[in-house]
Amino acid sequence: MVRNDLRNIAIIAHVDHGKTTLVDQMLAQAGTFRENQVVEERVMDSNDIERERGITILAKNTSLHYNGVKINIVDTPGHADFSGEVERILKMVDGVLLLVDAAEGPMPQTRFVLQKALEFGHKIIICVNKIDRPDARLGEVGDEVLELLLTLDATDDQLDSPIVYCSGRDGTASMSPNTMGTDLSCLFDQILEHIPAPHVDTEGSTQMLVSSIDYNDYVGRIGIGRIERGTLSVNQPVTVCDYHGHVKPYTSRIVSLYTIEGLKRVPIESATAGDIVCFSGVENVTIGETLSEYDKPDPVPFVKISEPTVEMYFMVNDSPFAGRDGKFVTSRHLRDRLFKELLKDVSLRVNETETTDSFRVAGRGEMHLSILIENLRREGYEFQVGAPRALMKEIDGVKCEPIERLIADVPQDALGSVMEKMGSRKGELVSMNPKGDRMRVEFLIPARGLFGYRNEFLTDTKGEGVLSSVFYEYQPYKGDIQKRAQGSLIAFESGESITYGLYNAQERGTLFIGAGVPVYEGMVVGCTPKAEDIAVNVCKKKQLTNTRASGSDDALRLIPPHVMSIEEALEFLGDDELLEITPKNVRIRKKILSNQQRMKKIHGN
Repeated sequence: MVRNDLRNIAIIAHVDHGKTTLVDQMLAQAGTFRENQVVEERVMDSNDIERERGITILAKNTSLHYNGVKINIVDTPGHADFSGEVERILKMVDGVLLLVDAAEGPMPQTRFVLQKALEFGHKIIICVNKIDRPDARLGEVGDEVLELLLTLDATDDQLDSPIVYCSGRDGTASMSPNTMGTDLSCLFDQILEHIPAPHVDTEGSTQMLVSSIDYNDYVGRIGIGRIERGTLSVNQPVTVCDYHGHVKPYTSRIVSLYTIEGLKRVPIESATAGDIVCFSGVENVTIGETLSEYDKPDPVPFVKISEPTVEMYFMVNDSPFAGRDGKFVTSRHLRDRLFKELLKDVSLRVNETETTDSFRVAGRGEMHLSILIENLRREGYEFQVGAPRALMKEIDGVKCEPIERLIADVPQDALGSVMEKMGSRKGELVSMNPKGDRMRVEFLIPARGLFGYRNEFLTDTKGEGVLSSVFYEYQPYKGDIQKRAQGSLIAFESGESITYGLYNAQERGTLFIGAGVPVYEGMVVGCTPKAEDIAVNVCKKKQLTNTRASGSDDALRLIPPHVMSIEEALEFLGDDELLEITPKNVRIRKKILSNQQRMKKIHGN
């Protein structure tokens, strides 16, 4: 049976190409909101961190109605570190809307998600977005996307994809690059015409793949997915099996069932094949499992999620300031929370170590792990993490490491310094193309070569460069790379930082803290331009005598400290350092806090 009343599509694109903004306009023009309803910008980015950073982290479902057809839309993340979300979401849909920035053109993540969509055989609508940009290159970008489709071995059908030119911010679309259009109706028409209606078997036994998990304190775990076959209804008994065919030994019952209408979940009694629904009542259901008739387990093959490439150690906080800020500080709290995250995040791996207070956590990249760290600290957890490391693999007896495909748009005058840094980090130049007054360079570089590079890149390009990377493949180990050329300024004693001590310390390098900050021995309070560590006494007071007034301290001028974000701190971390995370503070510290013991270890005494 063909369900002509339904279309299921995903919106895929590189980060910041305008997916969520376009979805806003699609919902508004389809009449999802009341005329007088106040709607926030990027309404789909509901998570606090997503709103602050302006990026999508979690894939989310919405729907709208156009000409009597319900269009289910999945908004996906654009950042490479969250591509595990995109991979599994593609299983729920029959076609994709590929969004490409009219000035930037296809970027690494565009290539990655498009390749996954082509492997599924999905129909594609190419959407050139932001056509109102003054530097838009409409004709060239259209050609670049078609070139990319050819490179990725698209079928003839996929090469025939229509190109829609739109402005997500203004809510306009047209089929011609020379006209702006007045609304998005031509985009809706293309979706109905070009994206196939689901071909479904509504008479067969129930089969539904769980593609996403949500959690609610009142009803517990909520599974989200598309019904592949048959019908699903409230109070229906179901059995759960995973994609290896292992059946859970108990039968569950569907307690509640919801369909997605706009931004709301609407309770329904039953749904048929092709519908995307949410359900509750099935205990411990997880991503990749299949709901079947209680007496006929029949798993749906699940997409293989790409492996993590970066790992870090998460540890219980044992610094002198441990337990001051956090609500959850023990290894049991940390363990339970990390394993709970595994239920929602399919591209994360958590392994226990020989000690009970340390865990190995592997993810897609520094960004992936830093968002997890940020979520944990906001929930009141206190812990420490080690420096990120690339995950090595042995392939046919050869030690291999993850290689990233990196694309950088840089001003012409900064090209030399970028090339030099890439060379020292074992980067291999693949292509170089002029884009107006800038150059677009593409490299294949070991993942560990990118640790700590983003800040250097912004400095080298005076903040004008654009850098993005995505996992490419595993290749034989490329040799040693010098991790960082900077040393650390280390607090010599515990106490509170004082202007006089900081004034003397700032001559040695850049400070990370200001006056009046509690510090402990072994805490990193700044960095030096030389590659050696220096111990400084930031708690040092000025000795006062009859002839020296304490008020003369006012003349000391401190340079404002460089306050690091979690990503910057992770990039800065050395192998002998840890990052202490609490709900209120982020501190870098040495693994061995005592200056005396650290010196003994360095000099081998």
